[in-house]
Amino acid sequence: MVGSHRLTRRQRALRVLLAGLGLAGLALCMWQTAQVAREQALQDLRRDAENELRLSAAGLVGHLSRHDYLPELLASREMVKRFLFSPDSQNSMPLNLMLDRFRATAGVSDIYLLDHQANTLAASNWHRPNTFIGENYHYRSYYQEAIQGRRGHFYGLGVQSMTRGYYFSAPVWLDETAPNATPDGVMVLKVTLDAVEQSWAEQDAELLVTDRDGIVFMASQPELRLTAMTPLSDAEREALHDSRRYADEPLPHAGIQEIERRDPRTRLVDFSSGPLQGQRYLSLTRAMPDFEWDMHILKPLTPVVSAQWVSALLAGGLYGLVALGGGIGWQRLRLRRERERFAERERHTLARVRDELERNVAKRTHDLVTTNQRLSDEIEERRRAEDSLRETRDELVQAAKLAVLGQLAAGINHELNQPLSAIRAYAENARAFIERDRIETADANLDQIIQLTERMSEISAQLRQFSRKSGDTLTAVSVPSCFDYALRLFQARLNELGVTVERHWQAEDIWVRADPVRLEQVLVNLIGNALQAMADTATPHLVLTIDSTPEQVKIRVADSGPGIAEAQLSRVFEPFFTTKSTGSGLGLGLSISGRIIDDLGGRIEADNAPGGGALFTITLPPNPGPEARRTTEESSTHA
Repeated sequence: MVGSHRLTRRQRALRVLLAGLGLAGLALCMWQTAQVAREQALQDLRRDAENELRLSAAGLVGHLSRHDYLPELLASREMVKRFLFSPDSQNSMPLNLMLDRFRATAGVSDIYLLDHQANTLAASNWHRPNTFIGENYHYRSYYQEAIQGRRGHFYGLGVQSMTRGYYFSAPVWLDETAPNATPDGVMVLKVTLDAVEQSWAEQDAELLVTDRDGIVFMASQPELRLTAMTPLSDAEREALHDSRRYADEPLPHAGIQEIERRDPRTRLVDFSSGPLQGQRYLSLTRAMPDFEWDMHILKPLTPVVSAQWVSALLAGGLYGLVALGGGIGWQRLRLRRERERFAERERHTLARVRDELERNVAKRTHDLVTTNQRLSDEIEERRRAEDSLRETRDELVQAAKLAVLGQLAAGINHELNQPLSAIRAYAENARAFIERDRIETADANLDQIIQLTERMSEISAQLRQFSRKSGDTLTAVSVPSCFDYALRLFQARLNELGVTVERHWQAEDIWVRADPVRLEQVLVNLIGNALQAMADTATPHLVLTIDSTPEQVKIRVADSGPGIAEAQLSRVFEPFFTTKSTGSGLGLGLSISGRIIDDLGGRIEADNAPGGGALFTITLPPNPGPEARRTTEESSTHA
């Protein structure tokens, strides 16, 4: 009895020990599995956050960058320069209305003009109680940068409107050709950021944008705006107050606390106060060096916690299956019925776990589909933007052609006035001869009238040909014919200035692969610029040259004008760069010509001729011409 009792106590102790080891193994397995699941879930969450952060940053950059050109464009307008030249003697209302129209068209917040002392002379919000007119913004960095001749950028809280915005500025020059010229004013544009933040509210994440001082400048959560990522010292608060970037806002701490740092850009955080208090987040940071900003995304850790629990339960279930399977195998004969009941319970448990796993997979698949759809929409939007840019470029080329037509108007008017006067005289003489029954003489006068109308029709046809739009297909184009056409357009000005024209090319026709309309436009621009440069030259001389080789065709236009300064040779093809006086042009002719030649597969270069004057050289690929192609095709057919 004693031995039997002692054996029973030993068995009981062994069973307790086995049970303890089993529970310890179960806890270790569940803990280890939960850790692995946590790491995997964090990696997946970080990957999703990286994609969303990249798309959001690209959207923010695109929203801001599409307005970057507008201040410089407005600064170059003649109306702005005339008003800035003598603001006290002019009415500012037409300029205010123009700025307001541009504001409405571009969809920006405000546009305003500052003079050299940073006083606001005109503004699009002239009719509002908090108008900028009369305010001085010398302390704003966008004014300080633009008044030094550079394009300025600034972000902050408006002093008058108390709304956040991003500012673009550009200098306004009255005479930028002088050696020591300085800007005479500054054109400023303000873009609000509310639309971008509203789009962020649709995401399953919180987005923040901080500046180099750690101030939350933008946030999808309104309560986090104008707070500090870390508590500010008195010196930092004083510096921000002096800069007037955020006016007199208190800039309290956002309440964010770091729990774990995983890498320099990734960490786990929570909030000690505010609307996000009580939940943990994965924080991922992306630098925006062009704006000196950092963009942060906060993804809730709820999927990570769920993944840990699901994985731990699965691991526990599997561990239990192994343990119970061993126990069932050991007690197979004695506990068959109980094992079947236990297996039934486990099957139900696995079914529930499987259903939960399928729901999680379906949710994750839905999130990926949503992200892919957002990316597809972004790609489509960029494609539309590229199509719009291409259409705008074509319209700008057509506008440049019409601008050249304006320059030719005086000559064309002279060409038409002479035939009109002669027609009137011949008509009056014909009437008198008819009254005297001198029919043959009257008929001769009418014949002269017919010839004069044909001459006027040829002049009109030249204008219509030049103003037509070009096509997209490149064909064989005769370079001498293009030169002849351009010279016919400027015939009146050539005669008026007494220009001597020299043609240097071989007798047979020379062909290039190009678009005739666009090549004619480039030659018209170059010859027109040459005539303007030789306006004050005593003996103007225009030299046109065509050099042809099997590899390339070089087209040269040289004049006897003053030439181009060495410092300006590298800039003559830049948009809006011009050496002409104010009001004589926008500086787009050579820029558009350069773009046209690039599209035709060639290149254009500017230099000074050895004997003085400007020299422009166009290089294009040769083309055998229609006759040569016809001969080749006939030879192939006979072969």
